[in-house]
Amino acid sequence: MDQPLIELRGVRKIFTTEELETHVLVDVDLSIWPGQYISIAGPSGCGKSTLLSILGLLDVPTSGEYLFDGRRLDRLGAVELAHVRNRRIGFVFQSFNLIGDLTVAENVALPLLYRGVSASERRAAVQEALQRVEMIIAPDTIRPNFPEGSSSGWPLPGPSWANRRSFSPTSPQGISIRKTERTSWI
Repeated sequence: MDQPLIELRGVRKIFTTEELETHVLVDVDLSIWPGQYISIAGPSGCGKSTLLSILGLLDVPTSGEYLFDGRRLDRLGAVELAHVRNRRIGFVFQSFNLIGDLTVAENVALPLLYRGVSASERRAAVQEALQRVEMIIAPDTIRPNFPEGSSSGWPLPGPSWANRRSFSPTSPQGISIRKTERTSWI
């Protein structure tokens, strides 16, 4: 491929209140090529989550350009962004973002439903996905356990890969982006 899969050019993110303007990202330039793996590390409050939210199309930059597969995404509307997110971008969140009223299998199948995948294909894809993460216990009956008053889920039975965090110390000046080797794919 002759172009990056993801490219940020001069991306800025500013959060504004009546009293304060906080410059979280300032002139971020980043290129991620197909097959390349990176990690984003830095001290608390330096903009890691904001950058990930922009990269994952969960938030938009204040200014700058976001290109995905050569296409400008920073100008797309909410429906178009949701379509790209559903078909091209995946996230493993630090905490579970599951819908408490749905079973584990239904949570896994939901993006496929939005995508228009048939029921039989969804069942097969869900079964394969849950086997990949060694969740072979009755996922059709298990619901996420949300303690009363809690907005984040607790770990479900199975491997703890989703709860693992890695942190690389960096300079306190900001975000450090490092290439990493892929050890496994889920």
